[in-house]
Amino acid sequence: MKKLIVYDLDGTLAESKSSLDAEMAALLHDLLGVIKVAVISGGNWPQFETQLLSHLPHDERLANLSLLPTCGTKFYQYSVDWKKLYEEDFTEDQREKIRSSLKKALAAAGFKVEKTWGEDIEDRGSQITYSALGQQAPLDEKNKWDTDYAKRKKIKAILDTYIPEFSVRIGGATSIDITKPGIDKAYGIRKLRDILSISLKEMIYIGDALFAGGNDYPAEEAGVTSIPIRDPRETKRVTETIIACMNGDPKV
Repeated sequence: MKKLIVYDLDGTLAESKSSLDAEMAALLHDLLGVIKVAVISGGNWPQFETQLLSHLPHDERLANLSLLPTCGTKFYQYSVDWKKLYEEDFTEDQREKIRSSLKKALAAAGFKVEKTWGEDIEDRGSQITYSALGQQAPLDEKNKWDTDYAKRKKIKAILDTYIPEFSVRIGGATSIDITKPGIDKAYGIRKLRDILSISLKEMIYIGDALFAGGNDYPAEEAGVTSIPIRDPRETKRVTETIIACMNGDPKV
């Protein structure tokens, strides 16, 4: 029997950098009433607060929710308030090497972005994220920039040769996430296992980047049953099915 449902955030629970809609928030709240839930995303803690927590009821069900920002390099649990259990930050030397290597890889890949909205390289402490169109790019622009992931796969392939000692993953609609070696969503999954005392076989992972090189793929590599989805609409249907199963609906 499954005991933990783990979600990606951007592209899975909500559109990129967007908030949960009312239907998703209600489904997630219902799910928290029957099983433990975790969210692992490339986004930083403020993004979790804005996109996710501000749309969920502030009630006792939050005790069933674990939050892992920046691909699992941080871990938060709820007890009266949200408390951070750990954070795997870069050193200054690591930050500088990643930033300079990323700029070289972008030049080598030959992609020129005509317009950006905000910073395109963001230091999230334990993760450095490249967002091709900028952190504040409109969703419609982001959704059409790299629909087949070809642009970011090319950048990642080059970047892997420059910084092989780091983990480089494709995530979101236009982003590439860089973390310490071995510190990715598989690391977060194993932290969930150890802290919650739930085995990998008792988990389900749901995400939109479960392909090789995607930032959800390490969860599948860790041995967790994974459900690939295309967008939040599919996530809603999967979540409805899980809730029905947990409630013993004979029609499911």
